[in-house]
Amino acid sequence: MNEITEFIRNRRSVVIRNLTNQPVPQADLDLIIDCGIRVPDHAVLAPWRVVVILPAQACHLGTTILAPEFKRLNPDATEAMLTFEEGRFTRTGAVIAVLSCPQQHPKIPVWEMQLSAGAVCQNLLSSALALNYGAQWVTEWYAYNDKLLRALGGNPETDKFAGFIYIGTKNEDPKERRRPDKKDVVSYYTA
Repeated sequence: MNEITEFIRNRRSVVIRNLTNQPVPQADLDLIIDCGIRVPDHAVLAPWRVVVILPAQACHLGTTILAPEFKRLNPDATEAMLTFEEGRFTRTGAVIAVLSCPQQHPKIPVWEMQLSAGAVCQNLLSSALALNYGAQWVTEWYAYNDKLLRALGGNPETDKFAGFIYIGTKNEDPKERRRPDKKDVVSYYTA
């Protein structure tokens, strides 16, 4: 087994609450993004967009979109809940939003373009973890919010969030969790 397969076999996301919001150096962000966008992509369509949200700019999204939209969707939200939503994107050193932006193509199905966006998420996550950051790929309520999608350059008629990759310094190493048993999810075709 080589170090790449060993890394993939043992990789483990780090939950957001166990990450700090220390800045991620630009050189590391650039490397993570370079690796992130190196994915299968038929016809070189790049049917995705990557938007980096740093803590300083995240405050604006929190006050103008996240907290107000959460309140709109949850009229009984407490002040503590709204404060949490306002600071949601400030909890880590960087949040990378990945938008699936399928294009019209005579041969490439939308589904394959969406899979390519998912591959970007996985590569971003793995690259951050390989650099010894903690990282987690999430899709929570705001991943389905058109106002946020528009604010980050998406078109609600065609685009969707593939995910948000939170990246930060680890407070603690993650604990292993239960994984699927191969015998339950893998079979070999026989004629």
